[in-house]
This record gives sequence, structure tokens and C-alpha cells, in this order.
Amino acid sequence: MKILVTGAAGMLASEIIPRLIEDNHQLLQVDLNQRLPDIKKLDVADTKSVFSYVEHYRPEYIFHLAAETNVDLCEKNHDHALRANYLGTENLVYACQRYNIKLLYISTAGVFWGDKKEPYTEFDQPNPRNFYGQSKLQGEYVVQKLLNKYFIIRAGWMVGGWEIDKKFVYKIIQQIQQGKRQLRVVSDKFGSPTFTKDFASNVMKVINTNRYGIYHMTNQGTCSRYEIALKIVEYLDMKNHVEIIPINSSEFPLPAPRADSEMLRNYKLDLLGINDLPHWEESLKDYINTNQHKIEAISSLA
Repeated sequence: MKILVTGAAGMLASEIIPRLIEDNHQLLQVDLNQRLPDIKKLDVADTKSVFSYVEHYRPEYIFHLAAETNVDLCEKNHDHALRANYLGTENLVYACQRYNIKLLYISTAGVFWGDKKEPYTEFDQPNPRNFYGQSKLQGEYVVQKLLNKYFIIRAGWMVGGWEIDKKFVYKIIQQIQQGKRQLRVVSDKFGSPTFTKDFASNVMKVINTNRYGIYHMTNQGTCSRYEIALKIVEYLDMKNHVEIIPINSSEFPLPAPRADSEMLRNYKLDLLGINDLPHWEESLKDYINTNQHKIEAISSLA
């Protein structure tokens, strides 16, 4: 199958693309960031460029991974957020509509307000807490409005890519590598870690069902940022050297409000019997062990 992958330089694509190559799919890789030689430059928010590219190469499927995921930047610059997360998606949707292409759109737990005590399911009503979530939800709406053959898959707190990861897990590891021995970590925000390796391993199981619609796909289990940090220290064998101090989110103000809960349940995967993602603790341990050769310097800092 010929698949166009947007956001090909990103952390999720870094796991999905090798899987697709292993399965002998023909890939077209595009991104604004040409981090690797196989990646061609394409701005999904440029309508003319998108239609020209799709018309020329005629993919059978588009895996739309490209997005602006910097939550605070989206809050400060609504135009940028909508251009990247709504307009870019709309362009691809219209291209899919014109050339009869199926679409996979990656969304986020950020489409929910975050006041539910249990994990959100696919049957809960979205209501974003911040503009990042709003921009991604608008992308969901245009997919649902204009296409019939689509998958919208919502992920949680994404982890993967190691040095290209700009998110929480790698930031904690970096601080420990830099010699910090006391870290203050928010303990009142909860979510569902989503490891890119596990996501990539499971995504084709969903695609191959041809049961189109909205799905949640995160690792098993939920936790706070604080609990993740404790496990990172444990798996790095640094429990006696690094202190993790729980703090309230009010002590760490940010431009964009964060939901108290971004916990998701893979309810539809459960119903279909294909919820095969491991527990987040297991995957975090594997993630750190796999990259141990990159973090050996930590032991000398203990």
C-alpha cells in the first residue's frame, strides 16, 4: 500500500515508519523538518502544495501525524495553532475526498476538559481545556464531517524518540544527566502514557479492521507526572541519589491551562479484543533499558 506520512520527522513517525517499511508498504515521507534524507519538505497548511503533491503521487492512505503539539505556543498564538492543526488537516481531508484516499488522523486526550474521575472513553463528549485541544478537536470535526473512511486515534502523554523527544520523560532524564539531584514534579495532574513503540505496534491492527471511527490508544494504566518521575529514577538506579518532590500545579504556572485528567481508556479496543498495549511501567522500563547506552554517564554522577 502506498502511504503518505505527514510529520515524518517526529517522534511518533520514528516508530511508525520502520513498522510500515517492515510490512512492505511504499512510503511517502513529508515534514517541514527534513531531519532525514528520505523526508521531503511539505507544509500541510499550504493548500496548493498539498493538492499538487497528492495529485502527483496518489497515495492510497494518508497517515496524518503532523501537528503543533506545543501546548503553550498554541495558547499564545491561536492563528499558528489553527493553521497547523486545523487548516493542515482540512487540506488533507479535501485531498482525501477528491482522490478517494483513506485517512488516519492522530488526536489527543487534550480534547477533554479533565474533570472526570475515571478515564475518558470514546463515548464521552469532548470539551477542551486549552487552545491546543481546541485546535485538534477542530481537526477531528472536519475529518468526521467530510470523510467516511477515516480513523481518528487519540493518544495520551506521548513518550518516544529519545533525543528527538521534547516532552516530559526525556526532560526528566536530561535534568538527571545534567546533575540535578532534587526535582520538583507536579503530582495533581493525571494521564495515560503512550509509548510510540507500542502505539506503532498496535496501529495497523486497528487500521486493518476497516471499522472506521474514533479510537483511544494508550498504554495500560494511569498515573501522575510525579509517579512517572519516581519510576524514571528507579529504573535509572538513582533512587538513593535523586529526590523527587511532589508539588501542586499551582506552583508551576504555565501559559496554557492543563486538564486535571488526561486519562483515557481504550474502550473500543477492549470491545474488539485488540487492546494489546502493555502497562506504562513495563514500557517505561523497556524504553530506558533500550537507551541505556546513551545514559551511562549518569552512573558516574551518582
